[in-house]
Amino acid sequence: MSQKINRLLLTGAAGGLGKALRPRLNQFAQIVRVSDVADLGATAAHEEAVRCDLGNYEAMLALLDGVDAVVHLGGMSIDGPFEPILNANIRGAYNLYEGVRQKGVKRVVFASSNHVVGFHKQTDRLDATSPMRPDGNYGVSKAFGELLSRFYYDRYGVETVCMRIGSSFPKALDHRMLSTWLSYDDLTELIRCAIFTPNVGHTVVYAASDNTPSWWDNRLATHLGWTPKDSSDPFRAEVEANVPRLPADDPAAMYQGGQFVKFGPYPPA
Repeated sequence: MSQKINRLLLTGAAGGLGKALRPRLNQFAQIVRVSDVADLGATAAHEEAVRCDLGNYEAMLALLDGVDAVVHLGGMSIDGPFEPILNANIRGAYNLYEGVRQKGVKRVVFASSNHVVGFHKQTDRLDATSPMRPDGNYGVSKAFGELLSRFYYDRYGVETVCMRIGSSFPKALDHRMLSTWLSYDDLTELIRCAIFTPNVGHTVVYAASDNTPSWWDNRLATHLGWTPKDSSDPFRAEVEANVPRLPADDPAAMYQGGQFVKFGPYPPA
């Protein structure tokens, strides 16, 4: 691929999805700065590694030096007590956006989540205008990130593509994932579109492969030019044979958020 920016920042690079993306992102940038609060391991020739706590504003400012665009995966990726999510996902998102404003970075690819809309029924068909119905503290934090990114676009012109990621794993593992699965190849292509498409403004896109059935309609994100190529269909027979179905009245089978709608409540810290 000939189109490259100079320096791309990947936060959350030590997480499961970050590890999957690291070897793929050098096609988009001359230098990929990888960051996490956890150990980042050995770096490739095209990488710079910087440890950073997203809740530390001064560290975030330093992390953004010389950056042209950000793929923001960093933060807590599961539901849980509020305090850790507050630091990593809410304070961390604020520090990121205030930092990109200060540093003049104009494009963010924000890893949002399907859990922003997790309390919609699995029988619902959603688009980017559907009401947010988060299914837990994690979903609330991602809803905050989407709203924050909207504000920073309207007020400061920072463009963001909010990827409401479904379930990105090597394969679909259960019945819910037959609808929510996102292949690594489709995610990589979505990130390419999110970085290089001109004038994305503030875009919300449901990040799932071409699955059947599908809960999500991306008609409001067609300007990205993203067309997923993969599908969960090859995993259907294995899932049907090996994974028991939940009872129809189980909330995890009724709502799009799956098991997340059943987590908590969590005692205050």
